[in-house]
Amino acid sequence: METLYLLIPISCLAASVVAGLMGHLIGRVGAHRVTIGAVGLALILSLIVTLDVYKGNTFNGSVYTWGISGGVSFEIGFLIDRLTALMMSVVTFVSLMVHIYTIGYMRDDPGYTRFFSYISLFTFAMLMLVMANNFLQLFFGWEAVGLVSYLLIGFWYDRESAIAANLKAFLVNRVGDLGFILGIAAILYLFGSLDYAAVFASARDYSGNSVIGPLGFEWQWMTVVCLLLFVGAMGKSAQVPLHVWLPDSMEGPTPISALIHAATMVTAGIFMVARMSPLFELSTTALSVVLIVGAVTALLMALVGLVQNDIKRVVAYSTLSQLGYMTVALGVSAYSVSIFHLATHAFFKALLFLAAGSVIIALHHEQDMRRMGGLRHFMPVTYITAVIGSLALAGIPPFAGFFSKDAIIEAVGHASIAGSGFAYFAVLSGVFVTAFYSFRLVFMVFHGESRVSEDVRSHLHESPWSVTVPLILLAIPSIVAGMLMVEGALSGGLFGDSIEHRAVAGESGHPNALGLVLHGFAAPPFWLAVAGIALAWLFYIRYQTFPGIVASRLALIHQILLRKYGIDELYQRVFASGGRSVGNFLWTFLDVKLIDGVAVNGTANLVGWISGIARRLQTGYVYHYAFAMIIGLVLLMSWQLWV
Repeated sequence: METLYLLIPISCLAASVVAGLMGHLIGRVGAHRVTIGAVGLALILSLIVTLDVYKGNTFNGSVYTWGISGGVSFEIGFLIDRLTALMMSVVTFVSLMVHIYTIGYMRDDPGYTRFFSYISLFTFAMLMLVMANNFLQLFFGWEAVGLVSYLLIGFWYDRESAIAANLKAFLVNRVGDLGFILGIAAILYLFGSLDYAAVFASARDYSGNSVIGPLGFEWQWMTVVCLLLFVGAMGKSAQVPLHVWLPDSMEGPTPISALIHAATMVTAGIFMVARMSPLFELSTTALSVVLIVGAVTALLMALVGLVQNDIKRVVAYSTLSQLGYMTVALGVSAYSVSIFHLATHAFFKALLFLAAGSVIIALHHEQDMRRMGGLRHFMPVTYITAVIGSLALAGIPPFAGFFSKDAIIEAVGHASIAGSGFAYFAVLSGVFVTAFYSFRLVFMVFHGESRVSEDVRSHLHESPWSVTVPLILLAIPSIVAGMLMVEGALSGGLFGDSIEHRAVAGESGHPNALGLVLHGFAAPPFWLAVAGIALAWLFYIRYQTFPGIVASRLALIHQILLRKYGIDELYQRVFASGGRSVGNFLWTFLDVKLIDGVAVNGTANLVGWISGIARRLQTGYVYHYAFAMIIGLVLLMSWQLWV
């Protein structure tokens, strides 16, 4: 099996190299065949590994030693357990769907082979991250997905907006990664090892250790470590206030929006915190911070999604909100429920992004929902799959999102940790908001009168098979994945001892999927979701003047949401403009005036001034020299007499 473990990521890497360096030789067809074949192989092998893991065969070992320094071994190794197996299967399945979808979406793009090389490389990086058994390899995968996402977000490099978006994503993630690498450094300092097993085994021995901070406060080492690691998760998983890069990353092609924002990069932070659950369980303070940050993200980003008109940005803000739900679950120690929602969310969110892309290519790259409408008659497959994805996102039983989202709400409702009251309000309110903006998208795009221009409408038709087949294949797990995984997720059997498990209170009376569905119809989240859908129908189908009236009556709130709470402007003025102002000051004062003006030019001017004076003394007249000698003699004699 060890050969299979190694072959899963290496196949994706090899395909990326072939498509990237030999794309001009093998052509477009060759590039997509190589990369799709490699990712398909990785999926098959991941499923084989998953079956083997659930038979009780786990693995934790080193592939090779990269280096040894100060007695610390830096290794590349794999940890194959139930958590890893699930992540491998989800990542490779979604990646395969995106690869197939790309054939239709990018068929006329001149960078076709380059794009396939990038997404295959991205899959390799994500697999290395989730399969890691030590912090060195985790950091390698962490940075690799960030680097490749930079290339993918700015794939259309001739667009200024794309270049600005990928630079923004890169810089914001560097902020989070600074905290992440400091957390890894703290672990190395405290434990003397980067191996997961060694760190987790001795974590409780260090739980009482403390350190004095720079301001004189005493901090528990475990709290410091967990908070630093969570800063990294905030950047990668786009939690407030490090969330600003994700909506702008919609400048990249739609397939990568689905790959980055569904099952891979943005869920890396969620996966990391769940993997580090033995550490986080030792710091209640860190868990409270995780809980509050997740709750703020879940609610505030859902509200911003209400006013977006770009179809991809609506889905992007729903991703932010759902990542907040996963983070909330982590904060109340419901790690298995968080990963459960990660898995179900991967399917229906990839489905929604790819459905949005299907609409975009049908409308000749139009993304404004105000210029759509009535598309269900022209694009029935896209419409049906988009409705399935929206029902799953809204949490309507028995779709996949219902089981995982309700489990999160139940877990938060029965939690007693600091901040759980606010978090419960946030996730419960988010159900209504999520259902509203999800079906606002469905009604504006697929229902009502067509607002599509006549020349585009005359060519409207369903997308090709390479687009619709991935939609159908993603719609299936969006329906059944929750029912298949819910019992194991709630009981802890789905992940075994790969992460810490705490029973979800309130669910013990409904141990199976059918019981949860029946219970769900009587629970508040279901009726909040129904109310959100009904209100969306009322606003965007029945009385279409209502949105304008509400926006004018609540103009201040509407503007705040349109400006995304002014966070982008704040960062622009404080960090971007502020950084430029500091740089200009250092340049004009320190560089030009102090260094150039005083140190460099000033020294030269001083030498020139002294030289000018000395030159005047060298007149060539003997009586000038004699006079100088007499003056000098008088001064010397005066000094001698004075002494």
